[in-house]
Amino acid sequence: MTRTLERRSGEVDPGLASQLRLSIRRLSRRLAIERDPRESLPVNAVAVLGLLHRRGEVALSELSAHERVQPPTMTRIVRCLEDADCVVRRPSPSDGRVTLVSLSPRGRDRLLLHRQLGDAWLSQRLAELAPEERDLLSRAAELLEALSHRD
Repeated sequence: MTRTLERRSGEVDPGLASQLRLSIRRLSRRLAIERDPRESLPVNAVAVLGLLHRRGEVALSELSAHERVQPPTMTRIVRCLEDADCVVRRPSPSDGRVTLVSLSPRGRDRLLLHRQLGDAWLSQRLAELAPEERDLLSRAAELLEALSHRD
């Protein structure tokens, strides 16, 4: 089923949001399935590894805010990652009440493997598409990225 934009500015097919949400969620779940079968980290823990990989050392409170979870939930996620030797926690040198979290070498390796497996699966699926379909997805990926940064 293909949805199209209406001609007038600002008006969209009311089903477009629903179709995009469902398609993105299904693709996300499929990518999660395609990870290493020995991988035991929950998807939200892998998301935290990705954030630490991009930003470096981050305060536990900032992780909670970024992932939009309550601090006790983030504490459990970080504890899981720490038990798996994927992150290192330490008190902030400037404020001992603040906990800083950083990616360990093992955490970096696990994250990169997770990404490689997902990219390999998706690359195979993309190779099955026509070049013009891949071009369209490339443009759509840029728009989806922009949408993900809007509040």
